[in-house]
Amino acid sequence: MCNYVVAAPVHQMQQYYRLGALDNCSKKWSGLVDCLTLKTKRSSEVEEILEAREKEKPQLWSTRTPEEAAAYWNGLFDHLNEE
Repeated sequence: MCNYVVAAPVHQMQQYYRLGALDNCSKKWSGLVDCLTLKTKRSSEVEEILEAREKEKPQLWSTRTPEEAAAYWNGLFDHLNEE
């Protein structure tokens, strides 16, 4: 469950090269604290917390029925069949 990565000098140099500033590692520390906090809870509580977090995240993909997908596809690419 914990995906904690130590902020090694290589990471800091990559951040400096890419962004022009060193990483203060706040996301990594908050991730570590979060992980340790979840480890102290019962598994049922952890499941509820993680499911709630997953629902809060914006969805990257929208699900379509086959009919909706066909209509969308035809709307985008139907002009290619007219030749």
